[in-house]
Amino acid sequence: MLLKISHTTRYHYEEPGINAVQKLRLTPRDTKSQRIQSWTVDAPGIETAATHIDGFGNRVHLISQIEPENDLVITASGEVETFDTGGINGPDQYQINPRVFLNQTGLTESSDPIDSLAEEIRLSSDNPLDQLHMLMGAISERVVYEPWTTHSGTTAAEAFESGNGVCQDHAHILIAAARYLDIPARYVTGYLHVEEEGNYVAHHAWSEAFLPELGWIGLDPANGICPTEHYIWLSCGLDAVGASPITGVRKGSGMENLTVDVTVKQQQQ
Repeated sequence: MLLKISHTTRYHYEEPGINAVQKLRLTPRDTKSQRIQSWTVDAPGIETAATHIDGFGNRVHLISQIEPENDLVITASGEVETFDTGGINGPDQYQINPRVFLNQTGLTESSDPIDSLAEEIRLSSDNPLDQLHMLMGAISERVVYEPWTTHSGTTAAEAFESGNGVCQDHAHILIAAARYLDIPARYVTGYLHVEEEGNYVAHHAWSEAFLPELGWIGLDPANGICPTEHYIWLSCGLDAVGASPITGVRKGSGMENLTVDVTVKQQQQ
């Protein structure tokens, strides 16, 4: 499937922002499930931005805004060919020890109820792949997708206890449970193409877990499925903060207004 993506982030500052620095993880990479056909990132200072591959294999751009401005617009766009691999992305091309992804963070810290769920599943099967699929199904059933019930700082434990949340929460809970089972797991942010017309969130997040015999396996508890050709992989990290497409700081006062517009459309091949 050939998908065209447009991802625009707009910052409006009540008072002109100065010395703003933004870290962009807005460049997808080739994986077993996708091939990048074209991609551009447009932002003030992108031509002279420092760029590097971070510890998780993400392409990072650092842009600086020196002159006072009320607005900052960042756009990433391009075309990606995707493939249905049953959720299997295979080994990473970057030499990162998968066991790094056993490290818990504040957002993915487990809890007694999450540990109990993981133990139930461990008793049901000794096959790690089966355990992961059972975890995905159980989390999908127990945590209802409900926008605006959580926020960016909601932890896996809090979302699991409340029984509702969004894709970020579903991913964090699965990561917490997988790590409890000694299975490396990471947070993935990307895009989702939905064929039905109407309002939907094209920017999406899910989790991946690592098994030595298969490599990285995508798991999306929010939808109760493994990623298909409708998913575009953008960046990864230990949690939502580490995989965030844009993070930054600025010097200045006043309110900040943020809007994000994402569209994903299928193209003719």
